[in-house]
Amino acid sequence: MFTGIVEELGTVARIVRGSSRQRISIGCSKILEDIHIGDSIAVNGVCLTVVEFTGHGFSADVMNETFTRSSLGTLKPGSYVDLERAMAADGRFGGHIVSGHIDGTGVIKSIRPDGNAIWFEIAASREITDGIVEKGSIAIDGISLTIAAVDNLSFKVSIIPHTLKETVLGVKKVGDTVNLETDVIGKYVKKLLASQTTNAGLTKEMLLANGFY
Repeated sequence: MFTGIVEELGTVARIVRGSSRQRISIGCSKILEDIHIGDSIAVNGVCLTVVEFTGHGFSADVMNETFTRSSLGTLKPGSYVDLERAMAADGRFGGHIVSGHIDGTGVIKSIRPDGNAIWFEIAASREITDGIVEKGSIAIDGISLTIAAVDNLSFKVSIIPHTLKETVLGVKKVGDTVNLETDVIGKYVKKLLASQTTNAGLTKEMLLANGFY
């Protein structure tokens, strides 16, 4: 599990895509302070497993499906990526619950300055927008952010200077693809409501019967 608080901006050192091997190597420093073979690292919000590491970075195997269904397929040597290690049991929960299993991708529709902040509008599928609410949480390239506005075709977030400086959003442009993961709690609630076959709607009794106290 992750929290959406990016620890470091890494740099793609190498990408291998072949019939027998698919691997990405990333240069970094901070997260190497406590890294082991088999650790989970969120790379632009995608949970990958460390298979090798050196004093300068780490490598992870990537399925072709992951390259195809995420923005990892658009990366090239020199690209910046957001990095976050899995949350330690005694760590602070600074963002929100992030699984590292993205729901899809979106495309940056506009970037607009607003005082010391920057507004990003992200075009996304109806499947994504149906799973988010205003003032709710979303992970964009692994960054925990708050939804400022949403409609059927897109949503908006407002980025503070610190986030812009410390994450890949600082180098993103209109038209770029980003990974999106909606709030996992919202997914469970949505499925719970969809499973109800009666017309009673959301009731106290129904919530208690399904483990909500």
